[in-house]
Amino acid sequence: MSDAPPYIQGMNNCIKSFLVATMALVSFEAQAQDAAFAPVSADQVVMADLLYLKRAVVVFADSPNDPNYIRQLDLLTRDTAALVERDVIVITDTTPKPPSALRQQLRPRGFSLVVLDKDGQPELRKPLPWDTREITHAIDKFPSRRAEMLQQMPAGR
Repeated sequence: MSDAPPYIQGMNNCIKSFLVATMALVSFEAQAQDAAFAPVSADQVVMADLLYLKRAVVVFADSPNDPNYIRQLDLLTRDTAALVERDVIVITDTTPKPPSALRQQLRPRGFSLVVLDKDGQPELRKPLPWDTREITHAIDKFPSRRAEMLQQMPAGR
């Protein structure tokens, strides 16, 4: 490489610098997405504060040791970028007594996965864990999500 002209050697240094900067940016974005994704306990959430800002994916279980609950959280952490892109907040509730406001409103039995739209209305209820891909495909069918996608890409009309 020492036989190469100086402008080629300089380009290699630029490319190396660019790759290092790109890798740092990707790492930073991944950390930001993971931080934005962190599940929140139901007793720490005021649903009125999320109205028209976030979609809620609520995971109910009677115990934090429920295998379905553990599997669901594992499935959700596999593709956090898709959830962040759709303005999803993951809410967990594993204490049936005393019931949280969300538990009283949605009335789950045992393990339950409930997806709420930005207007706070339940759009999807599932008695078994769902993959992030399945959840995001369901969210993409919501009228509010379709409107968001049209605003982001108006050529898609």
